[in-house]
Amino acid sequence: MTVKRICIPVALTALLATAPMALGDDKTEDTCAEAEERYVEMFGGPSAAVEDAVIVTMYKYRFCPEHLVVPVGTTVRWVNVDKRTSHSVHLKDAGEPESDRLFPEDTFEFTFWHAGDQQYLCGPHWETQEMIGMVTVEP
Repeated sequence: MTVKRICIPVALTALLATAPMALGDDKTEDTCAEAEERYVEMFGGPSAAVEDAVIVTMYKYRFCPEHLVVPVGTTVRWVNVDKRTSHSVHLKDAGEPESDRLFPEDTFEFTFWHAGDQQYLCGPHWETQEMIGMVTVEP
């Protein structure tokens, strides 16, 4: 049996990663749709149009999407699109220090060089708001 690998552009990978979420939690789906609207208002275009990174928005105590599947070498950019709340990104399993507080329109980037699951969280909101996400990095 021959296995074919298909290369999917980074922006499309991020879009596909949101599909399972869309089938489940309507509240999360609505929140993430609002987050995308805020992103477009702030940056003038959709997050999927960004070519140098996969975008994860931070909005209403959620990461959108909450789970990504990306190839090794992908840069993920977290963007705070909330109006008043600050967030952070902590990739503690990667041995990385927590990011500075990200205020509205602030960003944080990390490039994933190792395959595997990387859970991340918002330092101030992971415990009280369950603001936790996951990046699955494939070889």
